[in-house]
Amino acid sequence: MSPDFIVRGAQVVTPEGVRRLDIGITDGVIVELGEELTGGAEVDATGLHVFPGVVDAHVHLNEPGRTEWEGFETGTRALAAGGATTFLDMPLNSSPPLLTRGRFDEKRALGEAKSRLDFGLWGGLTPLNLGELDELADAGVIGFKAFMSNSGLDEFPAVDDVTLYEGMRTAARLGLVVGTHAESDDFTRRLTQTARAEGKRGVRDYLASRPVVTELEAVQRALLFAQETGAALHLVHLSSGAAVAMAAEWKARGVDVTVETCPHYLHFTDEDVERVGAALKCAPPLRPRSVQDDLWQHVLAGNVDTVGSDHSPAPPDLKTSDDFFALWGGISGAQSTLNVLLDGGHHRRGLPLELVAALSALNPARRFRLPGKGRLQIGADADLALVKLDEAFTLTDLHDRWQQNPYRGETFRGRVHATYLRGRRVYGQGVFDDSVRGRLVKPSSQ
Repeated sequence: MSPDFIVRGAQVVTPEGVRRLDIGITDGVIVELGEELTGGAEVDATGLHVFPGVVDAHVHLNEPGRTEWEGFETGTRALAAGGATTFLDMPLNSSPPLLTRGRFDEKRALGEAKSRLDFGLWGGLTPLNLGELDELADAGVIGFKAFMSNSGLDEFPAVDDVTLYEGMRTAARLGLVVGTHAESDDFTRRLTQTARAEGKRGVRDYLASRPVVTELEAVQRALLFAQETGAALHLVHLSSGAAVAMAAEWKARGVDVTVETCPHYLHFTDEDVERVGAALKCAPPLRPRSVQDDLWQHVLAGNVDTVGSDHSPAPPDLKTSDDFFALWGGISGAQSTLNVLLDGGHHRRGLPLELVAALSALNPARRFRLPGKGRLQIGADADLALVKLDEAFTLTDLHDRWQQNPYRGETFRGRVHATYLRGRRVYGQGVFDDSVRGRLVKPSSQ
């Protein structure tokens, strides 16, 4: 039977390589890949590269409770404009955070009503809800997120060692991933207290309060607990090559660990924080150029598994203060993951396009067992990002709520021209189809 819809003449990026192919789609699923396909409606993609839609495993859309920071409507516009088709929403900064089955059901309903893209939901792992993990797993969370340092929100406290260890034991039994924000709470808290007691308030003072060693200490502890419990560990937003190297060493010993970094660690440095200010405050903080160069080397070597935006916006009043410590930490970047990987990775450093697709789509879909996602193959969802690979542009048209976005004005090579969710064009050359709605995705069985 001929497909209903054909994307014709594009360079298609698959794990096996890049080939000029037609993509045949029926009922939102890829049913044919080949040359000169025949069927129904067509879109001419000659001169474009087709990547699997980005699977962003780390976003904070904050709904319900802090929708004024960012919500499903605006957040998924930005994601779609950046080539994303699936996102995994963190349990904070929603308020209350997603710590129980009831909160899962509430957020799911809002996502199904408002999200333009398919979505999964992280559950929290905190001292407040250790007994709720089984019900969260039954509801369909894709994993459990824990902070090893202060999250900035009293309603989502950091895990102590016992909570993290016991949570990992439970997650291992349930077959779900534990994602950790790996910074040492004691280390960062003491350094921050000392700096503030001395009256330090500037950008460099904040950066100095969270050195790389605070990341390394927490990463090592998380790896040890994963080894002892048999849990699947996902180290989120690692900022240094040294931390990635440590994870690679433990993976070689048999620990089930994957590594995420973020576009901002690959694109900006500590000098940019001084130049830009509050829009580039995050934790772990941005690092010196030498640390960034080392991180890129690990990306090129295949030691980094996923790149997630960690899109975490806040209203302007929380990003305005003479005291850099007092500013809300979080970077708006939902729209720029592919931009950074294509420009800084492929064009500037020779990152193969197959690895771009793996970092942004295939690997997160595999890690979180998302059926039909992350790969351009027969039987997969027709989630497509159509990219003009050699087109240089300056990013000015942003779609997140507050647009306190450090990527504004940055020049990239490699522009997203259209995004298709299950065969429907949700975004194309600045125009959105507001009728498209996403659906919840859950981990497949082992």
